[in-house]
Amino acid sequence: MAKVTSADVARASGVSRTTVSYVLNATQGVSVSDATRRRVLDAASRLGYAPSAAARTLRRGRSDLVLCVLPDWPVGPAVEAMIDRLADELAGRGMSVLVHHVRGERPLTDLLRAVTPHTVVGLAPFDPDDVRAMRQAGIGVVGTFDDAASGPGATTDAAADDPQRRIGLAQAERLAGRGCRRIGYATTPDPRVAAFAGGRLAGVREACAALGLEPPLIVEVDLSERSGAEAVRAWRSSGVDGVAAYNDEVALAVLAGTRAEGVAVPDGLAVVGVDDIPVAALASPPLTTVWQSLDLQAAYLAECVTAALDGRPQPVRPRQEVELVPRASA
Repeated sequence: MAKVTSADVARASGVSRTTVSYVLNATQGVSVSDATRRRVLDAASRLGYAPSAAARTLRRGRSDLVLCVLPDWPVGPAVEAMIDRLADELAGRGMSVLVHHVRGERPLTDLLRAVTPHTVVGLAPFDPDDVRAMRQAGIGVVGTFDDAASGPGATTDAAADDPQRRIGLAQAERLAGRGCRRIGYATTPDPRVAAFAGGRLAGVREACAALGLEPPLIVEVDLSERSGAEAVRAWRSSGVDGVAAYNDEVALAVLAGTRAEGVAVPDGLAVVGVDDIPVAALASPPLTTVWQSLDLQAAYLAECVTAALDGRPQPVRPRQEVELVPRASA
């Protein structure tokens, strides 16, 4: 079926395309009778006319779209919550968020030509050529999560402040503080988040070394009871009595494994997750976890966009906070 155009609306309502444009764009300073306005709106509704986003952008001189480029990460509850907060923050400024989940090798510039965003927000560093192309096209580029702590040229200070490392430290210190003498690490088999898992594991290893404990026993756990049960058997046979999990979802799989194996939590095996997702408090037992300030990061990204709209300097990126949320699992 052919796309309905403003010319179709004009023919159906018996007016000019200019009048259709005046009515549909609520143009100020022109006189259109109420009867004509109703006729145009009725025709547009009946035909299912949708104005062209590209044409609207051309008329306004800018788009009202903020393109959020999500790397090839799994979209779990934590990422969803951050995107939701970003959309809420920008809605008050009349801006809409379009999420692009990177897949394959299609150049970002192809998408930019199709949607003409006002600003692009990245949750991971962009290719320098893409940044150059966006700025040359007058597109704002803000809020890239270019974490100096994870790069090959990271300084000692940057690595020490890596939030992923601090998450692992908090997990291991909680387990050791409740008397665990051998710690296991439940990692994810998903290679897309290897950098996050590696940083958290580094923090667990550091805490174990500082506390005089053996290095953590690492087991991959997918999101199934079977995988959780296999991991629990491996840890129990090696004397592990506390587990730091990559995130809450992996921790929930470990808890399912303890139930399958008849292991009491936390007395037989203590478990700590990461993210404090909503269902963490509903687990059996309720899951001890490490909260990270994703809402603060989303607010920062929104402030970057609004600063660009207002011509203000970009805000200073806040330090990502982490905080233990103690519950019954550890």
